[in-house]
Amino acid sequence: MSPSLSSELFSDSISTLTTTTESLDNGASDDTLHEECGVFGIWGADTAAAVVALGLHALQHRGQEAAGITSWDGKNFHSRRAVGHVAGNFDRDDAIRSLPGSCAIGHVRYATTGASTLCNVQPLYAELVSGGFAIAHNGNISNAETLRHQLVRHGSIFQSTSDTETIIHLVATSSYRSLLDRFIDALKQVEGAYSLVCLTPEGMIACRDPLGIRPLVLGKVGETFVVASETVALDIIGGTYIRQVEPGELIIISEKGLQSIHPFKKQKPRPCIFEHVYFSRPDSLIGSTSVYSVRKSIGIELARENPVDADMVIPVPDSGTPAAIGYAQQSSLPFELGIIRSHYVGRTFIQPGDQVRHLGVKLKHNANRALIKGKKLVLVDDSIVRGTTSVKIIRMLRDAGAKEIHLRIASPPTRHSCFYGVDTPERAKLLAAKMTVEQMAEYIGADSLAFISMDGLYRAVGEEARNDAQPQYCDACFTGAYPTPLTDLGELGASEQLVRLSEQVAIA
Repeated sequence: MSPSLSSELFSDSISTLTTTTESLDNGASDDTLHEECGVFGIWGADTAAAVVALGLHALQHRGQEAAGITSWDGKNFHSRRAVGHVAGNFDRDDAIRSLPGSCAIGHVRYATTGASTLCNVQPLYAELVSGGFAIAHNGNISNAETLRHQLVRHGSIFQSTSDTETIIHLVATSSYRSLLDRFIDALKQVEGAYSLVCLTPEGMIACRDPLGIRPLVLGKVGETFVVASETVALDIIGGTYIRQVEPGELIIISEKGLQSIHPFKKQKPRPCIFEHVYFSRPDSLIGSTSVYSVRKSIGIELARENPVDADMVIPVPDSGTPAAIGYAQQSSLPFELGIIRSHYVGRTFIQPGDQVRHLGVKLKHNANRALIKGKKLVLVDDSIVRGTTSVKIIRMLRDAGAKEIHLRIASPPTRHSCFYGVDTPERAKLLAAKMTVEQMAEYIGADSLAFISMDGLYRAVGEEARNDAQPQYCDACFTGAYPTPLTDLGELGASEQLVRLSEQVAIA
């Protein structure tokens, strides 16, 4: 472990960290695709918990409801979990001192299954026959309820409502002898998406589901191995990015070094394409590709497909900024900051009454009136979910004197819910699922509205086009082509199915 990664570095770095990641304060709005979760793990480092806390800071955009760290000191496990951000919960010396040891894993959470209560905050921990077992999970198990019912019938007692706990019980009840074999046996029973980091007395296990839907990367600090959801978490600790954890790969890191195994049947990978559009930080790498450069390419494709006569291109900050830069460059229009974003808006602002609630958008975004008055604007954003934020922003720009507003979206229409760890509203509440593009434009008040095409998005990420027979990515939120079974959805009771059917009829 590098001496620079000591508790002194942690204390110094934590005091200078500022929250600059996109959408970090958007939790007050339900009109967004909330990031899934973020995981981080390190084996064999001085003050491992301090390093994990720094890594979680870089992953805070992936989950803002809760954070947790579990460490192993060679004899005992130590856990600290809390609701809220990493800052405030893990930026004190006493918090890090309560997590001794040279091995630790951590998690930042946005709830996709299970309530936002402390019992669901990860890493989850259990005492198994083989010893302590801690697990942190990014993703969603799409047959968790079915498995839970089977386990409960056979005597399992659950302590949380998280789908992740299902994996622990499957490991505990497996008939295989070694912990690794029991863990593999458990994973072969689950469906859906997962990137996992587990801590045991024998070593740390990192793995990715066979389709690689959720991201996970491997890095190093000196001779110490690190795993994380994104490469930015390696940057903040001075680490070196080695490679992505391969789909279906299990990596075991211990005193013996690193071991890689592939216990699952090989499948064509289907990583989440929305990582490129929105979820990952723009300064991350996916594979060897810069997320920022892909988002600029999305803007270039968007301008090629949907040009418009306008005076300037402005982004919805911050998520629309790279695509807006690409759109401006391709269309030879000036890029301007027509909307100024406040970075100091808390997530707990109370909005009493409709009048104040409607003004709430100005807490986060305010129109640059002197710049946009009388101008024809191309407004670029990453996506439209419910459409309520778009309505408010366009109304704000109209009130500031914009002559025309042409909204361009850096992703295809989001018409389907995600069941792989992204908190999307049910389909009945997705604007694109119940309206045509023309109807959406009228609803949100834009002079025109256009989305990038599926092929355009695929070109931006480096493919010639989408292979409809075998898609290269998981794009189910756009196409409805889910790459895995959705067992729990099929096991819904009759009453629940009737509720969902009535919702679909209501929007038809």
